[in-house]
Amino acid sequence: MPAFRYKLSSRSGPITVEDYRRRAKRAVPDMVWAYVDYGAEGMETLDANRSAFDRYMLRTRVLTGNEATDISVTVAGQDLSMPVLFAPTGLAGLSHWTGELGAGQAAERAGTLSIVTTAGSYSFDEVAAGTKRDHFFQLYPWADLATGRHDLTSALMERARKSGYAAMFVTVDVPIHGNRETERKRGMGNPPVLTPARVANAALHPKWWAAFLRHQRISVRNLVDTGGARAAVSSLTAQYRMMRPELNWDDFAWMRANWKGPLFIKGVLDADDAQRAVALGADGVVVSNHGGRQLNCAPAALDALPAIAKRVGGSAQVLLDGGVRRGTDVVKALCLGADAVCIGRPYLYGLAAAGPEGAKHVADIFRDEITRCMTLMGVAKLEDLDESRLLPANSVVPG
Repeated sequence: MPAFRYKLSSRSGPITVEDYRRRAKRAVPDMVWAYVDYGAEGMETLDANRSAFDRYMLRTRVLTGNEATDISVTVAGQDLSMPVLFAPTGLAGLSHWTGELGAGQAAERAGTLSIVTTAGSYSFDEVAAGTKRDHFFQLYPWADLATGRHDLTSALMERARKSGYAAMFVTVDVPIHGNRETERKRGMGNPPVLTPARVANAALHPKWWAAFLRHQRISVRNLVDTGGARAAVSSLTAQYRMMRPELNWDDFAWMRANWKGPLFIKGVLDADDAQRAVALGADGVVVSNHGGRQLNCAPAALDALPAIAKRVGGSAQVLLDGGVRRGTDVVKALCLGADAVCIGRPYLYGLAAAGPEGAKHVADIFRDEITRCMTLMGVAKLEDLDESRLLPANSVVPG
């Protein structure tokens, strides 16, 4: 082994999620970046999702002889090599032309699964045909009021069933579209608003622009069969029209009765809601505020987690989605009662910066950070992570 490695530049490759975030910001136009990385209104909830993790430190014990070598989990009956899944993110094709298909391929190469969104730039069928494992799918319970209250939802569920998806995740925190002011200010409305400056900015990203022109993966392919700007506007208009502020627990009960596999409810922040969902047959709960993109000033996902885990953790699986950027974040969430976490923006950063290989590397970074963190804490097994392993930040370590 040589004593030194020589490089022409001192700049290293990406080794953290934040490294990928910086590269992703440079890789896509400002309009797209606003969609990927920003949230609703003043973004208090977006910021709270991250800062909530800072309130905890990790208790460490030495000379335990413990090394974390196995961090595998089972979610919805599917074995995963680590407690991290890829969350559903709409129109991932804006970040990289491979979109949800590339994300699904990256997830399974990393030993985990993707939750494929209804609002994807690839359809359920396309992702299923291009991946090897049976991934999960996320359902927006939209309604085409011209055909009936449940007809469109039923058709989407049947489409996913025929494609072999292993579990359904029903998103319930989008009765209407959140007020994403930064997106609107940067032209990401419906329709998008182009100006000479925005066109010039897109032209500064020739690789992204060339892929956009060639593949045009910017429409919701579960609603339309074509790509391109016109199809994107058409599909988003349909999506907005079919959102359901009147959605209620009876609708959720109907979905439970009509989906025979594992069912998770996504977007829950209240323990009473979690308990009601489980009583109606939910197999799991995803504690989430939609990445701070819906109701601003909603609580941080991590702050909502402990009460929900205590209420339903013995009868349903509990996942956390929101603000996870480090392996230590994953460990803290598991200590507070999560069975696994979902990541959204992190794998989009990887996609935007380096395509599916970047998304896989992001997953690998999480795996390395989780195992390193647990070993340094003196913890060998995931089941040994609980609240006793956490300390309040800036507190005196108890004697």
